[in-house]
Amino acid sequence: MPSGFDDTLTNLARPKTSAIVTVRVIKSFEFRTERSLILRDINLNICTVGELKTIALNAIQTQPGWKPYRSAHFDTLKLYTQAMGLRFYLTETTNLIINLDHDEWILSDDNTTLTECGFQNETEVSFFNKEIYENFKLDPQTRWES
Repeated sequence: MPSGFDDTLTNLARPKTSAIVTVRVIKSFEFRTERSLILRDINLNICTVGELKTIALNAIQTQPGWKPYRSAHFDTLKLYTQAMGLRFYLTETTNLIINLDHDEWILSDDNTTLTECGFQNETEVSFFNKEIYENFKLDPQTRWES
């Protein structure tokens, strides 16, 4: 290995008490309107799904650059990718905004800790409106090219 190369596995690079979590905030599925929110120093052992939603909503309402997202209603988290060593696990999907399969990855219990949901350092989740998601699944057409 080259000198100075850090071969620490991505998911083990930070402890579960100080993880980085990426929240893909999806405003529109059909227009592929999405922005990533990087959250640092999240304690996966004590932070719950409900608390992660609150942290993300607070960031959307208070951080600069999020004004177009402030009027949208976000209520659902779904696992998107997880660091697995030096590579990432991503479901095979043809949709670039969200994985439409694996609805069992929707985090429906707000009281479950992120560790119990399988989170590790550099886990990525989608945050969206469930009603809009369900309607998009019925007709997953994008209109951003028009």
